[in-house]
Amino acid sequence: MVEKTGFGGSINYFWSDQLGGISSVHNRIHDATNACSPDDALCRQFSFSRAFSGLGALTWRVIAGFIPAMRFSGVQFGFIFYTLGVFAVNGAEEPKILEEVKPLPVALSKDFEFRKTKLFSLGETPLNQRQRNTASTTSKPGKLSSTSPSSKSSTVQDASITFERQYRLFGAVTLLDSRQRFGDYFDFFWRAKRPADITVRLEYRQEKLHEHVQAQEISYRNVRGTHKTEFKVIGDDYLDDGRVISWRCLLIESGRIVAENRSYMWK
Repeated sequence: MVEKTGFGGSINYFWSDQLGGISSVHNRIHDATNACSPDDALCRQFSFSRAFSGLGALTWRVIAGFIPAMRFSGVQFGFIFYTLGVFAVNGAEEPKILEEVKPLPVALSKDFEFRKTKLFSLGETPLNQRQRNTASTTSKPGKLSSTSPSSKSSTVQDASITFERQYRLFGAVTLLDSRQRFGDYFDFFWRAKRPADITVRLEYRQEKLHEHVQAQEISYRNVRGTHKTEFKVIGDDYLDDGRVISWRCLLIESGRIVAENRSYMWK
């Protein structure tokens, strides 16, 4: 290294020192690389750590762990978006009220069937409380009815009814909000054994409208498997026209009834 006293000499000394440092780093990288196999990921990480012992090592470790983490996060986000999309498609459509209910031809098919039906009536007075009031007024004091359910089964039934009522009234703050939730709820579980365009229709009669038939329906395109369809007669429709006294639910394909489920009061 040449050392001079002039301005130019200071510059030459500075660059000589920096070149020497770069050469030293290059020799360290070369020695570390020759010490192990270049195919070993841990060895490469260790070599870069020894060579740079600072920012370079930290950067290599971050990059080595960042790519798998990003891949895993991408899979997670993809699954979440797919799930939300499925629920959005299934829950976005609301039943359409028909202005005129026309009779349809019946062509029942084994490819379509109803699996289960869930009915719930939500009124101002809980159902279990109404049952207890009725039992207390009709039975004689000190006498137990032979047809009354056991205390254990009655407790389980009351708990399920209470939960269903709280579920339907969730989010209703004022009395007006609660009154708009009062009514009859219908949940139908049905199955299609082959892909088809299906329309689910609920036909029903209300107490104050006597024999007048109303209907709601929801259409599905190219569906297969087990599905759930929800209908409800609530709010002003329920408070003005009364409770639903009879109903039937239909699965319709190409304008024909392929499956049917009805109440015992339906004619």
